[in-house]
Amino acid sequence: MPLFSVPTGELVIPAIAPSPRPIENPDGRTSFASDAPLFSLIVPTFNEGQSIEALVAVLTERLNQKWIGQYELIVVDDDSPDGTWAIALNLTETYPQLRVVRRQIEKGLSTAVIRGWQVARGKILGVIDGDLQHPPETLLDLLEQMEQGVDLAVASRHIGEGGVSTWSVVRRFLSRGAQMLGLLLLPSVVSRVSDPMSGYFLVRRAAIAERTLNPLGYKILIEVLGRGAIKTIAEVGYVFQERQDGESKVTWQHYLDYLHHLLRLRLDRDRLGVFVRRLNFPVKRFLKFGLVGGSGVVVDMTILYMLHGVVGLGLTRSAIAAAEVAIISNFIWNDIWTFSDLSRQQRDRQRVFKRFLKFNLICLAGLVLKVLLLNLLFNLFGMNAYLANLLAIAAVTLWNFWVNLKLNWRVTQVK
Repeated sequence: MPLFSVPTGELVIPAIAPSPRPIENPDGRTSFASDAPLFSLIVPTFNEGQSIEALVAVLTERLNQKWIGQYELIVVDDDSPDGTWAIALNLTETYPQLRVVRRQIEKGLSTAVIRGWQVARGKILGVIDGDLQHPPETLLDLLEQMEQGVDLAVASRHIGEGGVSTWSVVRRFLSRGAQMLGLLLLPSVVSRVSDPMSGYFLVRRAAIAERTLNPLGYKILIEVLGRGAIKTIAEVGYVFQERQDGESKVTWQHYLDYLHHLLRLRLDRDRLGVFVRRLNFPVKRFLKFGLVGGSGVVVDMTILYMLHGVVGLGLTRSAIAAAEVAIISNFIWNDIWTFSDLSRQQRDRQRVFKRFLKFNLICLAGLVLKVLLLNLLFNLFGMNAYLANLLAIAAVTLWNFWVNLKLNWRVTQVK
């Protein structure tokens, strides 16, 4: 019962299938299967010990109706505490077409699927949930579409007889809202299918081979659509079932990852994205810095109102105090969030205090720069005052971020 090793390195699907799988013979010698399957189906799992045996049994029963000897099932488990990988490994004696990959370092559904595709030998690659929420009978319809020559066959909840079984109103709203958000940010990608958030589909290896994939979260189909050479698509309706065992794994973090994934794909597909990658600009860290800056504006306005509007302190003194409180707030959040990986290496009070003083000076220099830019754009170039102010704020935000990154939050002394 071989346990296959986990691929490492970049998430790139090889154009040519990996070497044939090893087979342990009764005499103890190892040989290799010479028959490469047509179709490889990945089952990403985490704590699916209660359902994995039933899923493998029903998939085998369905696929053997027409595709016997032409497919392989690959369980990619993220080292489940309930031992899903071990349960699946024991099933390989009964189901010789079953393969198992146990991941102990990487985590996440999307990367699990790609790692599975990297060890897969089929010309057609697919994915299905390990919790019986995707009806196995739909798989035969998807395979029929692939036989017609399409590059991608997607199981959709939004066409024909498709739907969801007992979703709440809130979950339906969030699902549709996520799809609408995708249409706004990536219309040329998301609009190609009726259910871009589907996790049940087949894709031709040639359409995604030799392309560096960079998924985030659990919506792997968007990554395939965004980075693959997908020319023809077919869709098959299906009804999404509720889990028979365990609890749903969908959390708010998944929705945040989905948003981040959309933004990353949007940026990667733009000319600006190409420029940013060549520049090696830390986009994620900059977005965090911008969010912290936005929170600082709220803090500034709140303190100004309390001191000037409620307490009755003079406007100038109130504004100075409010600005300093906002700077302190921004520094704390940047230190523990935006630059946390750097600040953790120098946590003693003296260095934290030095960072705080530098942060104040950089923000003061940024304020002076903003005033100069505002006057330059307004007085010299005759730009609208509000537009000039907006551009000045954007320029100063970049200034504050870059200078803080290079001169303030950097590791210069390590024990």
